[in-house]
Amino acid sequence: MIRRAPRSTLQRALLPVLGGIGFFALLGLATWGIAAVLSNHPERVNDNLAASTLEVGNVNTFADVIAEQGPLIFPDLVRSGGLRTVVLDHIGDDARLGWRAFYAYPADRSPDCKVTQVRGTRTFTDCDGRTIGVDQLTPPIGVKVIVGDTVTIDLTEANAGTAADPSTSEAP
Repeated sequence: MIRRAPRSTLQRALLPVLGGIGFFALLGLATWGIAAVLSNHPERVNDNLAASTLEVGNVNTFADVIAEQGPLIFPDLVRSGGLRTVVLDHIGDDARLGWRAFYAYPADRSPDCKVTQVRGTRTFTDCDGRTIGVDQLTPPIGVKVIVGDTVTIDLTEANAGTAADPSTSEAP
């Protein structure tokens, strides 16, 4: 079979470019098709995309860190656009007891009233400029602290959407 080469300069310039554009268009369509199929089956999506637990680390180490520097803040663990930042706290002398979690907004305000931690302390400043303690933050719904050799924050219920909206329910 005799292969015909493009004769004009215009053909020699455009054919490879059009071929490349066509290839990437087909590749993009194939990627979009795969994403469309996967998004129609959310039950197939697993922890590879976003874990439901966060292993913070060694119990003794983080109990000491919190005792020295105050509670730890983990921004938007509950996949809520920043509204459900989790604060991890530890009280007491026993590293295995006294772990608790809060959402990073005051219990008497909405989730839009984010707090900022006063560096190195157990106090926070809210959106109105008030200074509040850890105990005045909102208790989380669907967030559990699991303590073994390590501290783990379990977000399974909160991320599944089964937990009630803390801004509309009372704390337990």
